Amino acid sequence: MATTTTRTSIAKTITKLYTCNRGSLSSTPSQLGSFQSSSLSSSSTAAASSEPEFQSAISSQAPERERSRWSKWLLFLPGAITFGLGTWQIVRRQDKIQMLEYRRKRLEMEPLQFNHVSPSTKELENLEFRRVLCKGHFDEKGSIYVGPRSRSISGVTENGYCVITPLLPVSDEAESSQPPILVNRGWVPRSWKEKSSELPQDDEQPSNTTPSIGKEEERASWWRFWTKKPKVVEDQPPTQAPDEVVGVIRGSEKPSIFVPPNDPNSGQWFYVDVPAIARTFGLPEDTIYIEDIHEDVNPSNPYPLPKDGSTLIRSSVMPQDHLNYTSTWYSLSAAVTFMAFKRLRPKKIRR
Repeated sequence: MATTTTRTSIAKTITKLYTCNRGSLSSTPSQLGSFQSSSLSSSSTAAASSEPEFQSAISSQAPERERSRWSKWLLFLPGAITFGLGTWQIVRRQDKIQMLEYRRKRLEMEPLQFNHVSPSTKELENLEFRRVLCKGHFDEKGSIYVGPRSRSISGVTENGYCVITPLLPVSDEAESSQPPILVNRGWVPRSWKEKSSELPQDDEQPSNTTPSIGKEEERASWWRFWTKKPKVVEDQPPTQAPDEVVGVIRGSEKPSIFVPPNDPNSGQWFYVDVPAIARTFGLPEDTIYIEDIHEDVNPSNPYPLPKDGSTLIRSSVMPQDHLNYTSTWYSLSAAVTFMAFKRLRPKKIRR
């Protein structure tokens, strides 16, 4: 009887446990569903809140990318500039070669007679660097000095001036006359200009001695009258041989920004300005200006020292100098471009 009661209680206990477990299992899916729904809602809320931040981050990165792209291109700008300067030097070198060759060919031509050249010639500008042969007399009192100009003599540098004097041409025909021309006679020491400034004082002395000379002539005439032995005196000026000038037709100089302007009123001439110099002498502005390149120099009287004709086919920057500049600019361009590539190449990460 006891055994039957025990079995009955055990069966009831099992039945209760079974019913409890079944109820708990039936409630678990609902709990899982609520958990999943809550997690999905929270994730959707987080995604909705993070979407504007993501878009703002993308929009802020776009200008940075644009700036970085332009900064990369700017690294190649110095290389492009130096390459252009090198190419420009090549063009300058070619132009310089043509210019010097043009001058050399014109200097090798036969000298023109001054009778065939006149200021009214329309092709006067085209005659530059042509040699001209002219004979005449220099107006020594009308010289002007352009400078100072330095010159190396026997290894010693000395300052001086270029003296420009009007030349009165002598024509072969007595009836024809030629207008004066301006001649750059060459380089003279500084003492020449100092002596020229003293010439007006010397010119005043003959005027003071004129009355005494007149009195002596009057006495001589009375003496000849009383002795009745008049002498015939021929007062003729001595004939002076004309100066022969072999020069090159030139134009006005182009001064640099460091050269001060001319001051004709005070007699200060720092560069050759043909129209202004011609006006100073009372000549037309289209007066011909030549540079004396005569090679026959008197050793006893070397001044003015004519200009060396070979200097006309030389320049301060010769074609070889342009070639050196070209190699320098191209080398600098290659170096800068190489550094730009080196800077932009991605770095390898060592592990």
